[in-house]
This record gives sequence, structure tokens and C-alpha cells, in this order.
Amino acid sequence: MTKTIMTIDDSPSVRQMIRTTLGAAGYRVIEANDGRDALAKLASERPNAILTDQNMPNMDGLTFIRTYRQQSYSVGVPIVFISTETNGALRAEAKQAGAMGWMVKPFDQAQLLNVVRKVAG
Repeated sequence: MTKTIMTIDDSPSVRQMIRTTLGAAGYRVIEANDGRDALAKLASERPNAILTDQNMPNMDGLTFIRTYRQQSYSVGVPIVFISTETNGALRAEAKQAGAMGWMVKPFDQAQLLNVVRKVAG
């Protein structure tokens, strides 16, 4: 069975890199350009994992995680927080909000695949 990963990032080039890398590894990728777009898509999709950026227009990553975790259908869906920031306080806030992992941008394809395999199988 194909695993589905949602990627949330306002950068088309980051989404494309994630889509290309994960697609080549056999994953199905759903893309959203910010947290609000992701929430709309998640009303009808249940991914095996979510990768979310922090700094996005309309709804940032922390707000997305907090809002998504209020939904019953979010239970059991791992979220990996992706950011250029290495701020320890932000990392703790993301974990408290419901993220299970953290990746610092830029990251390479091997790192991306390792993280997704760990959280989504």
C-alpha cells in the first residue's frame, strides 16, 4: 500500500524537491502552500505523515499544528516541523504543539527519505 505524505511549504521549489524525492521512493505526495490550504485538504485526506514549514503566509506551521491537533482525525498522524530556524524555544514549542520531529533547511534528499521512513514507514 502506498503511503501518503503531505508537504506544507510556501516555496514551490521546496515542495517540488520533496514531491520528486518522495515520489521516486514510492510515496504519494499531497502539497499545500500554507497551513490554511493544508487544513482544507486534510478535511478529505488522511496522510501517513505531514511535513510542515514554519514561516508561511495566511497560517504558519505552529498555528497549523495546533489547529490540526484539535481535530479527531489528526490522531496518530506524525508531523515533522521544517524550518531554517534552529531556535531551541521554537523547537520546544513545535513539540508541545504536537510535532514529533524537526528538520533544518536546507536538507538533502537522503535526510528527507530517512526522516519520512522513520515517521511514516
